[in-house]
Amino acid sequence: MKRKIFFVGLLLCTSVGFLQAQSPKPITISKQTLQDKIKGGWAGQTIGVTFGGPYEFRYNGTFIGDYQPLSWHDGYLKNTMINNPGLYDDLYMDLTFVEVFEKYGLNAPVDSFANAYAHADYMLWHANQAGRYNILHGIKPPLSGYWMNNPHADCIDYQIESDFAGLMSPGMPNTASEISDRIGHIMNYGDGWYGGIYIGAMYTLAFTSGDIPYIITEALKTIPRESNFYKCKSDVIQWYKQYPDDWKQTWLEVQKKWADDIGCPEGVFEPFNIDATVNAAYVVIGLLYGKGDFTRTLEITTRCGQDADCNPSSAGGILGTVLGYNNIPAYWKMGLKEAEDINFKYTTMSLNKVYATGVKHALLNIQQNGGKVNGEVITIKTQQPVAVRFEKSFEGIYPVATIAANWNEDKTALRFAFEGTGFVMRGETAAEGSSSPFVFRTELYIDGKLVESPELPVSYTTRRYELCWKYDLPRGKHNVQLKILNSSGEYKVTPGTVITYDNKRSDGIKANENAARQQP
Repeated sequence: MKRKIFFVGLLLCTSVGFLQAQSPKPITISKQTLQDKIKGGWAGQTIGVTFGGPYEFRYNGTFIGDYQPLSWHDGYLKNTMINNPGLYDDLYMDLTFVEVFEKYGLNAPVDSFANAYAHADYMLWHANQAGRYNILHGIKPPLSGYWMNNPHADCIDYQIESDFAGLMSPGMPNTASEISDRIGHIMNYGDGWYGGIYIGAMYTLAFTSGDIPYIITEALKTIPRESNFYKCKSDVIQWYKQYPDDWKQTWLEVQKKWADDIGCPEGVFEPFNIDATVNAAYVVIGLLYGKGDFTRTLEITTRCGQDADCNPSSAGGILGTVLGYNNIPAYWKMGLKEAEDINFKYTTMSLNKVYATGVKHALLNIQQNGGKVNGEVITIKTQQPVAVRFEKSFEGIYPVATIAANWNEDKTALRFAFEGTGFVMRGETAAEGSSSPFVFRTELYIDGKLVESPELPVSYTTRRYELCWKYDLPRGKHNVQLKILNSSGEYKVTPGTVITYDNKRSDGIKANENAARQQP
């Protein structure tokens, strides 16, 4: 509890810090240019996610080889928006928050954003779904994204949703950070939150500079140097300088140093990686090696693999802002006009609507932060990027093993024993598409003590993403039991693997070497 109170205290005192850190340097921009860049940002995102969609998490721990063509053709955009609307989760999540700003104004309270997405009809995964569950069960932001309450705190979720914060804050990275401080902690914390801070900052700088390396390095100033997120991006920048013509070598260096995920239960001990740190590295690789060329940027970012639709969406949106809508190559805008009046599913907004709303919010935000709008001439008080506070998820815990949980004889309790300091029990209670109101009532016992009474919905949109977890146990042997209090003949709890954690990092290679030496 002390850690939670301390975290809340930090959050409450940072908004003033963001404002005090501003160092205004006014610039002027025409309204037409502002409109063109905002349109370019939203269009670039949409093009990028559509292009990368077929490859999403199909290339995990490897890149897509050059011999494999990545398809794009006229009509693809419209067809995908109509027939595969779930692909655009990064867009309709963005637009959920845009709609809240439109309804309640730029100073809308964080609860309005949290409740809007928690009660939305769309399906969610990872940090978004964990945050939604928390909100629906009374755990409000920022604790809904805090890693002790959310095993996906470092996942990519807010990173892929933060575009709006940058697009409504031209030249004002600290203002974008303040917006992301409120909204990003609904579902993320630590490096997961930094992903959104960083992407948002790059968008803001894309309004004032066409120098891609400058945008990347300047935006990194919003991230604390002691964070892994900062260190990873700094490494990518250095590797780019070392291997300026070989993006695959930089990709390999990222894989060697940064690919181990200790948080996301689906990525621990697996090649799957939805961690913000690694996927943001792929965005930076695409932008750096793309050298301002839209085609090459999307190609490289997608070929990096893992979240291969959201990453080119981020890169395409940032570069689209740099170039402006009118300078995005015609090849990539094939069929875009036909799609611009289609509302993104679960929203009341189309691209044409968000183009106009985005400009409206940017103008309001510019004025609220000391700028001026004088007819067609806009004066922006630009800001020097300042690092947000340091946060670290999953501190001092390391994955040790995966084990099974077993049912007792009458199938009313799942049990397992382990040695360490924490665990996450994966599992399912909801099938995709299920909307039943039935909820399993459970009790979680650790070493014979009741520590939690989780509710496990069978509705897919309100499900708990993991069955249960606990990270801060004293080091030693523990017995865990999850009791099902209202078993159902119609619905079932399906246990998955249990990941166990310790407070000491193990070295699997050395452990096997030492064991081998001890054999006669």
